[in-house]
Formats: sequence, C-alpha cells, structure tokens
Amino acid sequence: MLSTPQKQRIALSAYFLLSGICFSSWASRIPTLKTNYNLSEEELGNLLMIMPASAIIGIPLSGWLVAKFDTRTPLQIASVAFLISLFSLSWNLSIFGIAIALVLFSVALRIINIAINTQSLAIQEKFEKKIVGSFHGLWSIGGILGVLFSTVMLKYNISIYWHFLSVALFGCLIIVTMFPFLIKNDRAKVGTKFKLGKPSRYITLLGLMVFFAAICEGGMYDWNGVYLKEVVKQDVFTYGYLLLMICMTVSRLTIDKLMERFGMQKLYITGSLMVMLGVLIAVVFPTLYPVLLGFCMIGFGVSGLYPMTFILAGKSKKYSIAIVMSIISTYSTVGMFLGPPLIGYLAHAFGLQKAFITFIIAGFMFIPLSKMVFSHLKKSV
Repeated sequence: MLSTPQKQRIALSAYFLLSGICFSSWASRIPTLKTNYNLSEEELGNLLMIMPASAIIGIPLSGWLVAKFDTRTPLQIASVAFLISLFSLSWNLSIFGIAIALVLFSVALRIINIAINTQSLAIQEKFEKKIVGSFHGLWSIGGILGVLFSTVMLKYNISIYWHFLSVALFGCLIIVTMFPFLIKNDRAKVGTKFKLGKPSRYITLLGLMVFFAAICEGGMYDWNGVYLKEVVKQDVFTYGYLLLMICMTVSRLTIDKLMERFGMQKLYITGSLMVMLGVLIAVVFPTLYPVLLGFCMIGFGVSGLYPMTFILAGKSKKYSIAIVMSIISTYSTVGMFLGPPLIGYLAHAFGLQKAFITFIIAGFMFIPLSKMVFSHLKKSV
C-alpha cells in the first residue's frame, strides 16, 4: 500500500513527464513548421521571439495565481491550456494564428514550471533522501519519449496534425488520472506579497544561472534539429535531440547522488566545462558523429543546472517558495524562449555554426555566477 507522500510523488512525476513529452514534441517538429511555412532563419527567429515576450507578460498572472490558489489549481488549468495550444500548432493556421498559439503555449508552460517545481520542494520535505533531481530526470525521460515518437512520425510520414493530436489525448489521460493525488492546501500564508522591484542579490544570482541554463537548453532544443538538417545534411534530424535528451536523463537521474558525493559547487564547474567543450566540438567538426558527441556532452553538462539551482532557491527567506519559484522561473522562461530567436538572428547574420558560439558564452557564465552564489551562502551562515 502506497503512502500519501509516495502517491503525491508519483502524481507529480507524471506531470513532469507530460511536460517533457509536450515540449520535446513541439521542439522536435520546429523544422517541420519552418518547412511548411517556408520560413528563413530570421523569420523563424521572429516567430520564436513571441515566446519570451509572452513569458514576461505572464509574470503578473503567474504571481497572482501562486499567491491566490493552491499550486494544483493553476497547474491543472495551465496543463489543459498547454495541450490545447500544442494541438493548435498543428492546424493549418496563418502566421498570426501560430503566434496566438505560441502566446498561450509559453504562458501555460511558465505556470506549469512554477507549480511543479514548487510542489517538488514541498514533496522533498517528506523524504529523507534528495529526490528533486529525479523529477527533472522524469522531465527528460518525457523529452526522450516525445522525440522518439516524433522520429517515428517522421519516418512514416505521419502528419504533424495526427502527431500532436495523439500527444494531446495522452496528456488529457494523465491530467485526469493524476490530478486527485497532487498536494493540496499548499498555498503559503506568508511571503506571498510580490512587489515589482529589485529582488535580493541571492535570488538575482540564481535567476541569472537558470537564465543562462535556459539559453543553452532552449537554444539546443529548438535548433539542434535544424543544425543536423542544414549544416550536417541529415534527413532524419531528430537523432541529435534524442541523444541530447538521453544524456540529460541519465545525468538527472543520478544528480541527487552526485550532489551528495561531490557537492553542488564542483558540479556547476564541471557542467560549465562540458557545455563549452561540447559546443566547440559541434562547431569545429560539423559532421555527424562529432556533432552527436558534442550534443551528448552538452546534455550531460547542462542537465544538473536546473535541479541544483531550484534546490538553492528553496533556501531563500525573503519570499514563500511559490513566489521564489515565480521569480526564478521568470528568468528561466525568458532564457528558454529568448535563446532560440537569438540563435535565429545570429544564424541569419553569420551562419548557424557561428551562432552556436552563443552557447559557449552562456555555458561559461556558470563559473563566476556559481562562485558568487556559494560565497553569499557562506557569508549568510
């Protein structure tokens, strides 16, 4: 017989899994949309720029939701909106229609990220061993399942309409069956008043770390397929995404043990170096196997940055966990959606290979930022 915390962990795991499936389904079919609408790199970049702008617009909404309700309520509403927006991206819409769908997609994803990460920290308190990394590992497993399904759809020439409809129906099954088991009555009683202004230095540093992590992840999610298709000249362009997600999953499923053995500070430095080296290999040697090796290294390097930073965010005392997650997720969501259009603009100006150097710069930033974070923690003890 499963205990209540175990049921809550399983239910939340299902939402992490579903989020990964939906996001990778979208990201792995971006080349399809680019082809269907005959978009240049610059035009695709313009379209993707809608997403960070929408995430910023969603700040007041998400802040109000986490202060007003238990996290399970906005999580359920946002999950439904997420599935609807994903499915609508497969319709034969105008560019304006695609833009509207992307607005809903990005705002819903922002709310989901806040809710599931807030619940993950609440569930962590009920277990002695670290489990936050396993939740993010399940998100990556969802990413693998999503890109595997996308690969099958591409191989057998199944239209994006039936592809996204299948994902949406599966998502409906998840949210109907798992919602009753999510944590209830977790709305914070104090620290829920979020005021626009300068946050604490500690929160700002954490926000910047997830921002640069999101630049790497978001850019790699959206452009690795295009890189394989247009630079490496591969017809089945989902192989890179698949390997990237496999490496991220393996790393995230072991990150809890790695944190206990080596400590977060060493893992931040190691992750930074692996991201930079992986991108360098992919840029300097633009053939299939070196590029796939580079993508694997990027996956291993970037994978632990999110769970570690969210754990550190739980140590903040200025706001409730939900509000801190809202602030941190703002940086994350903007980075996740800013990276892809930024790469698009740079690719249009300098070529996609040179544009990937952006990831080297983003990867380097974890070294000074993590040092400042741990220096702050030592002073506050």
